[in-house]
This record gives sequence, structure tokens and C-alpha cells, in this order.
Amino acid sequence: MDEYTVIESKSPVFYATYERKSEMQHQTHYCPGCGHGVVHKLIAEAIADMGTQDRAIFVSPVGCSVFAYYYFDTGNVQAAHGRAPAVATALKRANPESIVIDYQGDGDMAAIGTAEIIHAANRGEKITVFFVNNAIYGMTGGQMAPTTLVGQTSTTSPWGRRPLNEGYPLHMAELLATLEAPVYVERVSLHDNKNVMKARKAVRKALELQREGAGFTFVEVLSPCPTIWKMTPQESRKWMEEKMAAAFPLGIYRDRKLEIPLDGVPQTTVGRLLRLDEHEAPSTPRTTGERWTDLRVNVAGFGGQGVLLLGQILAEMGMREGREVSWLPSYGPEMRSGSAHCYVCLSNERVGSPLVENPDVLVAMNEISLTKFAKQVEADGTIFYNGTKLPERFPALQAHVLCIPAAEIADKLGSTKVANMILLGGLLELTHALPRETAFGVLKSKVRNTTLLELDCKAIDAGIEWVQQQMATAPPGTATKHCEYAQR
Repeated sequence: MDEYTVIESKSPVFYATYERKSEMQHQTHYCPGCGHGVVHKLIAEAIADMGTQDRAIFVSPVGCSVFAYYYFDTGNVQAAHGRAPAVATALKRANPESIVIDYQGDGDMAAIGTAEIIHAANRGEKITVFFVNNAIYGMTGGQMAPTTLVGQTSTTSPWGRRPLNEGYPLHMAELLATLEAPVYVERVSLHDNKNVMKARKAVRKALELQREGAGFTFVEVLSPCPTIWKMTPQESRKWMEEKMAAAFPLGIYRDRKLEIPLDGVPQTTVGRLLRLDEHEAPSTPRTTGERWTDLRVNVAGFGGQGVLLLGQILAEMGMREGREVSWLPSYGPEMRSGSAHCYVCLSNERVGSPLVENPDVLVAMNEISLTKFAKQVEADGTIFYNGTKLPERFPALQAHVLCIPAAEIADKLGSTKVANMILLGGLLELTHALPRETAFGVLKSKVRNTTLLELDCKAIDAGIEWVQQQMATAPPGTATKHCEYAQR
């Protein structure tokens, strides 16, 4: 009898060791008999065979697969509960050559994430979605899921699912197949080897279609959950075959290539949207020194002070000047007097995150915002404060402070509403990060009231002139002269 050598190995798409727990680096966290390990293997083999490991991005939200990033040696992004389709959409649109895999369970996708998946499918996002359906909430203790079968018991349906009380189970494959945009929708099962091989083909086909740029692909996988079902692995597979496959018929629900028509639909570019076509092509970003090549700004104040508008204008100015930009607003529910702030990033390189922890510049339009954000500003950064002087007993700061009486200047111009534009003018003059003319161009595209437009432009000039006067007349060593690094 011939001797055979058995060689066990796993796909190179998996990490050599799993470092989630020091004592379990050779195995996943999944329960014995769970289907997630099988689906992971099928996905990893397909990625390896396609040679796309270096451009694969795995999106894992909340659920039993929440630790998938410990296993897949690919790009990995963790998503909030139910939000994986939105995250996957952003990743694919930002990196069109990538292979984006959205991996979700029934509670995650069919409950909190229903709107996300339906709209992503309806838009025909060029992502691949693997939907693992075990008809129960596995990670959180066995509550009824949107796909729990009629009559199936759970911790929240101890008498079994009743259509009159809990409604019928959702059929996601059938639901998505009614939409126009998806190109491939199939439901497979893992209850025996024959069906695992069918699942393998479906996984590969879905990923290959994405590689070809075909469109939205979706594979629903009926998967066992022996622990929560309180069955042995053998019993769970028999139950899948007899109950789950009967309730969720296997098969292909959509298999067609679809070209979404563009005829008659005006294609709006960013340049056209921002009316850049009405102006000259973006110029090379103008800086007065390396200090302002990248500019991170926090604008803060009360709702109604034009905080978010100031940030929007800065961001649009950056775009018109050929910069990479981001604008991230934060505000309460109040229309007026509630707190509001926004972060703006201007850079010659891609902006990695719109969140700014330590801004170069803080524009504080009131004392509350100054107190809240002043300590976050970089040591060599600048604070523009809407006031004649700092509040009494205000703690010493490492950042440079420039107090501009913007409200008083605006009142003299005719309206306190333009105080934000005065502070914008001061920022432009001090940093020279963006030209005054670009600010005027942005305002002309946004403000239709000619009287208000004229006032806004005057306010910007007033802010510029105020800073120029202070820089020219202040004796060495005063607060305004602390800003001399901007002129390097």
C-alpha cells in the first residue's frame, strides 16, 4: 500500500497566526460547526486564485464576524452596525480598482442595515456582498432576527415566530432581485459538501464580476449556528436542509450584465457644480512658506453666526485653488444659539481624515468656543478671537492669539451678520494660504442678494486691513507680532 503524506495548509490570504488572543493564535473565535469559517475559506481561496489580495478590502461590521480583520491579510475596515454597504460604497468609489467585500449577517443587514443595503443595490454600487443568514442573532444571545423562520423559537420569541405578531421573515435575495441595478444575486447553502461546492462557485463568480466592473453582486449563504440553535453540528445541517432551504429556496435570482444608461442624463462634474468653468483653471496653490502648505482650521461659535458657512467658503476656496480639502461640520439641533463648529483641512496631498485634533488655526466667534477649543491649537498655531481682548483670568496659551473686534467692525459696516467674513479676511491676510480674489469668487456663486454680497466683500477687506494695521503698528513682542512667522 502506498504511503501518503498529508499536508495541511491554509490560504495565503489568511494571516499566519491570529493574534486576537495569545493562547488561540492557531484558530478563529467561531463556535464548532459555525458556517463563518467555511465562508471565510471560500472567499480567501477565490481572492488568492484571482491574484487580487493586494487590492482586496474586507468590510466587517458588528456581528459574529466582527473580528474578521484578525484573519484576512487584506485591507480591512470596521463598520458600524448595519453600515457596511455605505462604507463599502465609499471605499469602492475612492479606490475603483480595489475589490471591496461587504460581509454581513442577517441581524446586521436585514434589521438595522436594511436601508443601507437596498439603496446600495439600487444604485448598482460595484461591490460584492456576502450575506450570511443563520436566521438568528448569534453574537448577542439568540434574539429573533429578520430572517427567523415562522415557528422558530428564540430568546425574544419563546413561542416561535408568529406572522400576526412578528411578521414574516425577510427574503433578502428575492427582495434585492426586484431592483433594476443588481447584476448577480444567488442564494446558496452550506448544509452538505455538494452545496458547499455550489457556494464556492457563487463566491468566485460574484468576485470575478466585480473585477470585471460588472456592478452590484450579492450572495446569500444559508449557514448553521449550532450553539444558538442548541443543536449538534450534524443536527444543524439536517435542520438547514429540511427547514431553512424550504423557507429560503436556493438558486440564482439575478444573473445579467446591466449597463446603466446615461443618455439624457446631464453629467455634472465637480468643476461644473462649483462653477469653476466660469473661472480660470485652478492656479498653483499660493503659500508664503512651508508653514501653510497644510492648513487645519477649526471654526467655532453659536448657531446663526455663520460658522459652518465660513468653513464651507474656506473649503470651496481650497478646491478652486487646486487643493485637497475636507469640511466636517458639527452642530446641535437648535437653529439659533446652539453650539456649532466645523473642521476644514487644506492640503497639497490627499486628506487622510477630516477630523482635526490639533488645528493650526482656531477661529473662535464667542468666549465659550474659545474656552472649549483653545488648548487644542498647535503650539505655533494661531487663535482668531472675536473680541477686543481675552476674557479675564484666561489661562496662558502656547498658541498665538489675535483678538479682532469683528462684531464691532461688522456693526459699523451695517450688519453684525458679516462678522464671520471679517474673521475670514483676517485669516487670509495672516496666513496667505488662499487669495482674497478666490473668496470673492466663491461668494459671488453663493450669495444672490447683491447688497449682502457687497457687504460680505467689504467685510473681508475690513478684516484684511485690520490685520495689516496691527502688524504694521504693533511694537515688537506684542501679541500681534507673535504672528510674524506667517511672513517667512
